[in-house]
Amino acid sequence: MKQHNNYLIQLDGLRFLAVGLVLWDHWTPEPHFLPFGKLGVNLFFVLSGFLIARILMSSRDKLFGQSNGLGQYMKKFYIRRTLRIFPIYYLSLAVLWLFNDPSVRGKELWQILYASNIYIALKKTWLGVTDHFWSLAVEEQFYIFFPILIFFIPRRFLVPFFGVLIGVSLLLRTYFFITGQPWFISYVSMPTALDAFGLGAIMAYIQLYHRVTFQSIFNNRLYLWISLAALAVVFYWSAQITQSGVDQDHNLSINIWERFFASVLFMFLLGGAIVGYKGWFKWVLENPVSNYLGKISYGLYVYHNFVYNHYHSPANHPVVRLLGKLNRSIEGFQQMHVAQFLILFLLTTIVASISWHLIEKPINDLKDKYAP
Repeated sequence: MKQHNNYLIQLDGLRFLAVGLVLWDHWTPEPHFLPFGKLGVNLFFVLSGFLIARILMSSRDKLFGQSNGLGQYMKKFYIRRTLRIFPIYYLSLAVLWLFNDPSVRGKELWQILYASNIYIALKKTWLGVTDHFWSLAVEEQFYIFFPILIFFIPRRFLVPFFGVLIGVSLLLRTYFFITGQPWFISYVSMPTALDAFGLGAIMAYIQLYHRVTFQSIFNNRLYLWISLAALAVVFYWSAQITQSGVDQDHNLSINIWERFFASVLFMFLLGGAIVGYKGWFKWVLENPVSNYLGKISYGLYVYHNFVYNHYHSPANHPVVRLLGKLNRSIEGFQQMHVAQFLILFLLTTIVASISWHLIEKPINDLKDKYAP
């Protein structure tokens, strides 16, 4: 597949797929046939686990044992992450604060410290228009401990360490389930998402240190189909439990196993993209539109709830007014869910594109200057 300076082009296509799943889940009427939003976030977590672990292990191999090696390692990682993640996150918080948004006002410290997921878990309530920031908080919290451990854990112990992360997440989700916590407590907590990061990290380890094995595993599409079948069984099991009258808080399949088997599927899906898909899927992932939308996927994710949120956008919101006008002008427009989705997607793409070209890319380009 196309690869330039360790840049894996098909991963941008999968970023677009991930954010598309989230947007479809948030902008189309419930109930959904599948938990598209959860799947999209899970795909991001596995991808993040792979990319971050690969960056950190490669950096550690170059700097370990050098004078101030740890300092250079940490400085490079955090400067590059800060330049990529912080600008539009804090810009969004500042704008929402100025507009007196209740998900930010009175919760400033939680939001500034990337602790909105902890707020949700402790208060057992969602925040509002910044609900989706919980996943950004999970990633930032993961970045606190993961780099330092990767630097000091001997290479031969890394895979067992990643296995421990996977085991811890499963045990914690089991604990939350047994103690009767609402489903979203387990969903938004950082430690309960570690299986997704851990599986991505295992994939990075194999790619860096056992390339022949990596090619052998991820060129074999049988693993992808088996993992897809396993997840389908989990979804079927979940549906049977739901039909028997069990709600989401007490659904063993949803609360414990759904994220794990989705993460296994996405590990093989991403591995296939790293090796390189052929045929029609190659075109889907590498065509210029998918590639561009993958590049701006962070902005699409950050801004989409502000462009439109069914539950929290006020009546005077310009997009709410636009949709209302279209509903009055076009008979049956309210039932044209795909058309509404495409309008919202176009608007969000415009916002994310402006953000990318005016804010994100210029700041992102500073990474090579301050953290080469």
